[in-house]
Amino acid sequence: MDWNELTINQFQEALSSKNPTPGGGTASALALGQSASLVAMVANLTIGNEKWSEGWEISDDALKLANKVKKESARLAKEDSDSFNKVMAAFKLPKNTDDEKEIRRETIRNCTLIAAKIPYETAVLGLDLLKIMVPLSLLGNGNAISDVGVAALLASAGCKGALFNVEINLNSLPEDYGLEMREGMELINNECRTTSKEIMHNVKDRL
Repeated sequence: MDWNELTINQFQEALSSKNPTPGGGTASALALGQSASLVAMVANLTIGNEKWSEGWEISDDALKLANKVKKESARLAKEDSDSFNKVMAAFKLPKNTDDEKEIRRETIRNCTLIAAKIPYETAVLGLDLLKIMVPLSLLGNGNAISDVGVAALLASAGCKGALFNVEINLNSLPEDYGLEMREGMELINNECRTTSKEIMHNVKDRL
């Protein structure tokens, strides 16, 4: 399901239903897309405005990244729900013989690993977006500084929310699965927290 094709109301209805998808991972990816849209808006309001010429270069960089994140977040939202559906399907595989049990177990693990990798990608992308908001919060159009603050809150939520989904999937797997993600989660979470705080400080100073 391409969740971007739905109206906001339709997506919220789907999100609030008893169905397991869409869930928090999809919502996190879409929150990141909303953040990227706000970053693009601030960049567009800065570029070409002589009063904020010092921020043109960083705004150009921010705009390029924001456009990439908007596209990628839509893909990740879809893949997140699709991957979880595959996990659920794997649990329904037959388990009448030892061979079937082994195939079922490995299929569940492989699908769950993929279901962890997708939100991990969302978290990494969210951190990238937050990082570029630091100079944007200092040099971007001051009339839109509150929008930078909202963008940072959304990106932080998208990043941290995605990490919850990484963790819950990895916790159901043997410890030798997803080693790189296990090592990277805490680093991403810590950097997300410190970067978002820096942006909030800059926003407050310019309000």
